[in-house]
Amino acid sequence: MVARMVQNIAAKETLEFSAPETGAAVRLPDRVLDITAEVCPMTFVRTRLALDALQPGQVLEVRLRGEEPRERVPATAEALGHRVLGRTEQAAGVLSLMLLRA
Repeated sequence: MVARMVQNIAAKETLEFSAPETGAAVRLPDRVLDITAEVCPMTFVRTRLALDALQPGQVLEVRLRGEEPRERVPATAEALGHRVLGRTEQAAGVLSLMLLRA
């Protein structure tokens, strides 16, 4: 199954799978942006550039750290018309934010 996912990602196909604990459909991101080492305002500048590079309907996963980016990045993305699909807390205080490009 892992090999199939890698082939599909390389082909830039939209992938969905079921979360084992809930059975809900989970969409893999089209691009991942790690801004854990960035500070505001660069956190959203980099996020906006990444969103602008995507096609409407594609998903960006943003990995960020810090209180200010946790508040400002999703709020600013929504203010620009994008949608927050989910937030997942990870190790070492990292937040994984899934954004749908408008």
